Amino acid sequence: MATSLSVESGTKASEPIRVNDGVLRMGVIGYGYWGPNIVRNFHGQDKSRVVAVCDKSSKSLDRVRHAFPDVRTTNDCKELLTSPDIDAVAVVTPVWTHFELAKTALENGKHVFVEKPFTCTTAQAEELIELADRKKLKIMVDHTFLFTGAVRRIKEFIDNGTLGELYYYDSMRVNLGLFQHDVNVLWDLAPHDLSIMDYLIKEKPEAVVATGERHLNGVADIAFMTLYYPNNMIGHINVNWLSPVKVRTTLIGGEKKMLVWNDLEADEKLKIYDKGVQMNGDGVYDLLVSYRSGDMWAPRVEQVEALKMEAAYFVDCVMNDKTPFNDGVAGLHVVRMLEAADQSLQQKGKIIQL
Repeated sequence: MATSLSVESGTKASEPIRVNDGVLRMGVIGYGYWGPNIVRNFHGQDKSRVVAVCDKSSKSLDRVRHAFPDVRTTNDCKELLTSPDIDAVAVVTPVWTHFELAKTALENGKHVFVEKPFTCTTAQAEELIELADRKKLKIMVDHTFLFTGAVRRIKEFIDNGTLGELYYYDSMRVNLGLFQHDVNVLWDLAPHDLSIMDYLIKEKPEAVVATGERHLNGVADIAFMTLYYPNNMIGHINVNWLSPVKVRTTLIGGEKKMLVWNDLEADEKLKIYDKGVQMNGDGVYDLLVSYRSGDMWAPRVEQVEALKMEAAYFVDCVMNDKTPFNDGVAGLHVVRMLEAADQSLQQKGKIIQL
């Protein structure tokens, strides 16, 4: 749920708050769909605890008091953003509120954990990154999938050369709802795959094409996004709020092997196929295509709660002055791709250079 945005823009900047007693004191703004998970995971860490939660909804605050009696509640976000007993703020609100809330938190010397996507515009993201850097504060963007066992294993297979040179990343992320009113389906679902691609693939995309259509509430509810990389690598994302079934499947094709990731699979989430194609011969008319079809194997994937690992990582980065790999710059990359996709979408699939 969104919080009241009655934050004074002229709040006096302060120095970073020192973490006392080895415990990071968190304030959480927003206790709607994702907020309870944020509170539970930060409150359950040995080195962090949630001291306050803010939400506009009195029913949401009643839920907080019932689940966490020791956590104070408020409907005024200024109490969290300026409180001297809070070291870091988690912003779990609609994207259009992120910039103002995160900026005020940083101005008051607090580290920031922000729900995806990071901001509405690249200009906002750049301003927050500069502010955090100047005040020596941490920003982490909640790209939870980067902490899943599946994504971490995929990164291993890419980095150690198991897949070989990458040819494509093809993802289908579709379901029936949940319809959003402030953002389209790209801004709602695509950040997952964009953050994963930014994490896994060393090269950055050079251009974006997006097509889609709106059917019900004035924003695109089905969209297809294509990203062009150097060396003929291509990425494709299919996102949809109007699917009769829920699908979370990603195919990654490499020169040596191919990988299928089905995130809805309980046990064998990853499958690696020793399959491929090889061209033999010199001239166009002498080329012969040979197909390789070897074994399939399902590597072990660690079953962990990704958000729990991410919360612990945020605390560690703050405590030990580390730069998170899912920092503001990583969030900026995703916002830049989303902005380009929006531009292309509005022009019926025009290619947008990055």
